Formats: sequence, C-alpha cells, structure tokens
Amino acid sequence: MEHILNLEQVKKYYGGNSGNITKAVDGISMYVDKGEFGGNKFMALKLMKGSLQYKNQIIEMIKEWKSYNDTHDANTSPWAIFKNDYDDFEYYLNNLEISTTDDGFVPDSTFFCLDEDRDTMVGAVNIRHYLNEYLLKYGGHIGDGIRPSERRKGYATKMISLALEECKKLGMDKVLLVCDKDNIGSVKSIINNGGVLENEVLKEGKLIQRYWIML
Repeated sequence: MEHILNLEQVKKYYGGNSGNITKAVDGISMYVDKGEFGGNKFMALKLMKGSLQYKNQIIEMIKEWKSYNDTHDANTSPWAIFKNDYDDFEYYLNNLEISTTDDGFVPDSTFFCLDEDRDTMVGAVNIRHYLNEYLLKYGGHIGDGIRPSERRKGYATKMISLALEECKKLGMDKVLLVCDKDNIGSVKSIINNGGVLENEVLKEGKLIQRYWIML
C-alpha cells in the first residue's frame, strides 16, 4: 500500500515547530507503520468475492446490519447482500450475482470489503456492468454500503476507490454513482473519489444526486 506524506502534513502534525519537524525525519516511518500519522488510519482494505473461508465474517456483518436496519429508517445498499437468507450459505454465495438480463436486471459483481488488519468485514459493493434506463437515472454503476459500527471512519472513500479499480477491469471509462442529497457521508465519499455532480432528480419525494467519475 502506498502512502504519500507531504510537508504540510508534517507541519500540521508537529505544530509548525522546526525542532519537532526535524525529529520527524527519523520518526516518520514509525508513524506510517503504526498508521497514526496526522491522526489518520492507513487502511489495509481489499475487496473480495464471498467465500466459505469468510463465512463467519460475512454473516457477523450482515446480522449487525440487518438488526440496525430493523430499528432505523435506513436504505439497504448494496441490496445484493440482503436479497437472500444466509442460513443456507452456499445458496447465498451462489446467488449473490446476476449473470442474465432477465426481469430488467443487468449483470453485476458483488464484493465484500475486508479490513485485513482486523480480519473484519466492514462493507460491501455491488457493481453493475452496464446501465439500463432505470439505473441511468436512479441507480448508477455502484451500490455500496458500510456496516453501521464502521461508519464515519473513512472506509467508504477507500472502498469506492477499490470498486473503481474493479470497474476499470470491466472496461468502463466512466462510472455513475448516485446517492440521496441528504446522505452527507455518501456525498463526501463520492466527491473524494473525483465525483462531479451532473444533476439532481426527484424519486419518491427524495432528491437524488447523480455524480460521474472519469476513470
């Protein structure tokens, strides 16, 4: 994983004190290794397909997520990970993705997001390989979500970045992401990845923002 640390970060971290900044030269690798530089966590995240190897981590995440959704007015993005019961886990894995165009759906790929340092699933993404009329207006290429206990930690920005790399592998040169206008966390994670707002559309009384990211 590549981490770029610039002089302004060093100045901010050491309060602008020249003596302390000098000490940073010897100590900088220590802060990188600990993931503490500038108060930011350097995340060892990766996207992976669902597998029996990570059955416990996946189920633990979905249980927490479903419990939260049952008691909050929350969306269920990405829908792909919630559409089937995980009690029959092999069936669950085999039906995570859509490979046909039946019933108005498009082919997609579903990935879980693993924090390797903690061996914990923190979220998931669903990538639609192309857009139909509905997705172009309301859905976008990527449906993503972070489990409730891991939100507001910066995971969404990094996870979307990884999802964009998967989009490149699928031959995409631009990606549409959409979110509710009042979902500040989603808005920030999209903009942090280069999202440019095209417009806003109304859906069921809510304003939906449509952002494009060039790859």
